Amino acid sequence: MMKPDIKDRDSMYRLIIGQLYYDGHKQLALDLSNSIGTKPPPPPSDKLFRLMSLVKQFADDGDDTQKDVTMQMDNVSSGIDLEFDADVLPCSPEPCQYETIFLTAHKAPCRSAAFNNDGTLCATGSVDCSIKILDVERIIARENGGDISENGPDASNPIIRTLYDHVDEVTSIVFHPREPILVSGSRDMTVKMFDYSKMAVKRAMKTIQEVSTISAMSFHPGGEFLLVATEHPTVRLYNVETLQCFVGSMPSDQHTARVVDLNYSENARLYVTGSEDGDIKVWDGISNRCVETFNRAHDGAKICSARFTKNGKYILSSGLDSIVKLWELSTNRCLIAYTGAGSTGHQEHPIQASFNHNEDFVMFPDEQSGSLCSWDSRNTDRKRLLALGHTSATRIFVHSPTAPAFMTGSDDFRARFWFKKQN
Repeated sequence: MMKPDIKDRDSMYRLIIGQLYYDGHKQLALDLSNSIGTKPPPPPSDKLFRLMSLVKQFADDGDDTQKDVTMQMDNVSSGIDLEFDADVLPCSPEPCQYETIFLTAHKAPCRSAAFNNDGTLCATGSVDCSIKILDVERIIARENGGDISENGPDASNPIIRTLYDHVDEVTSIVFHPREPILVSGSRDMTVKMFDYSKMAVKRAMKTIQEVSTISAMSFHPGGEFLLVATEHPTVRLYNVETLQCFVGSMPSDQHTARVVDLNYSENARLYVTGSEDGDIKVWDGISNRCVETFNRAHDGAKICSARFTKNGKYILSSGLDSIVKLWELSTNRCLIAYTGAGSTGHQEHPIQASFNHNEDFVMFPDEQSGSLCSWDSRNTDRKRLLALGHTSATRIFVHSPTAPAFMTGSDDFRARFWFKKQN
């Protein structure tokens, strides 16, 4: 039998230690980890069980199964996948290396922001009722201009549109996945759709009148439908073309308090909702029925955000307990808890947790310290803090889906665009 090399042997040890830790043998896992000199226990994974099953099939069925095993192992999903890449080292820059390269100001607190699907545009919304759309390429092109403000030396202003049609705070923004349409929700209880391809247009082309403040929205990946969360516990599903509204048929499926975040998976088979009732619910994207509930997901604390990973296997959530968690859908369990934020004081305002663009890192602003906390998404290693530079609480955090860039908005009236400059 061929002797495994040191790297392979360490990987096997890590799988065994992680399984022992998950099965409740925490002290045994720690003792074994210390005795063989590995890092702290890794997150538990089904990889060990899956490998054992495949080896058993190979032993029983002969050479034909070996081909199937190879094919199955080569089918690696996009984004984080702890069944296949638990030992992969990050290839993207650490979040602490990002810098502010553009700064814009509203006339009131900035509490909503979004990137479009290809990361070429971002938008910010404010309590002053305005929405600004920014061209990311122009922001990066101005990087060496010396002035990071919107009134810098370059005449090519990154702010390509400023939209006005709400009469109260803009609470949520989302871009259409295929068309030049931006949708905003507000405390004025309306959802408005803007065609930003027309330079002169500042008013909405369509308006949906709701019964309470809009708290979150998510587009179906095909663009035909829009999920809308309000202060009411029941989520609405709107046909974008006809504005017809649908709600779930079973009242028992619904949350018992305001829904604060929702998100479609990339294949639209599922969507997830997080609520102030402390629960996270997973819904069937076709029937609108709840198929799974993570009760008291953050030990009863209100949920701040809930988002699918790119491959749809996991949900990343954050709560007012200042803990970020990664949930595995196949086993309906919390796989990883990212801890350490909130150590300087109690979190008052909800804030979103996010992956970076390739899901190497988990990122979460710490309200009291004014810094960005980050972790290696696979092994939970804490990374260096990044001071966000706002003079008031950071109220919105969104990362680009395609590049090392993110946007923060604050009660200091400012929105900052952060980017990892090329060396």
